[in-house]
Amino acid sequence: MGEVDLSQVRPYGDSLDDGLVQLSFTLPVPFGGKAKEAARQLSLGMGLLEPNVVHAADLGEGFSFFVVYARTPCSVDFDTLKADRAAETVMGKTEIELHYLAKFRRKPVILGACIGTDAHTVGIDAIMNMKGYNGHKGLEAYHGLAAVNLGAQVSSEEVVVRARELNADAILVSQVVTQKNIHLANLTRLAELLEAENMREKTVLVVGGPRISHRLAKELGYDAGFGPGTYAEDVATFVVQELERRNFIQWGEEKWKQ
Repeated sequence: MGEVDLSQVRPYGDSLDDGLVQLSFTLPVPFGGKAKEAARQLSLGMGLLEPNVVHAADLGEGFSFFVVYARTPCSVDFDTLKADRAAETVMGKTEIELHYLAKFRRKPVILGACIGTDAHTVGIDAIMNMKGYNGHKGLEAYHGLAAVNLGAQVSSEEVVVRARELNADAILVSQVVTQKNIHLANLTRLAELLEAENMREKTVLVVGGPRISHRLAKELGYDAGFGPGTYAEDVATFVVQELERRNFIQWGEEKWKQ
């Protein structure tokens, strides 16, 4: 392999800098030769070069699925990029407990829920529940944290009510269902309710899910966003650092009355 020019990074397929990519998509057209040509033409319209439909399948009811190999002329300047992540360095569970939680006068209360009609609890459970996921303990296992998991299909209104009742310092919401951008509507609703109740400035607001990025979360008015591959320590690192930045150590028990 030759030396990589980081100012012009392209996808790698068979050889360095060849720009080969693979993409898949579904078209609402009946399966057949005409459908394959539609997939090829669509790929050309995307600016891809030499598209080749290497797989096609009939999904039934007038829908067809395609896998296309092609080349892209695009490149990125890797040296100028910044990572889209909440925390640059992630701490381990022990480090968080020893170096941050020991400083706080009371346990930070972290509230978690799947909001709206979302019934998928795998993500929020992996972050909140004591057993965690893949050998990574959840927030319930962290000494010095009070983690409360409300579960699935919790309305934004209920989240706000419980946050006030529990004097929550951070709210973690999970959004897995993304059809027709329902996750955007749900997340916007929660942020607006917190603003209306004058609770937003004193609440660390975090969202996670398969279609979530830190950049998207910030655009929606959240403090951080986490996508696939996130563990409890990723979220905990951000939350405790953000609480310290906001002088959580000085926060009293009756913060909503201030």
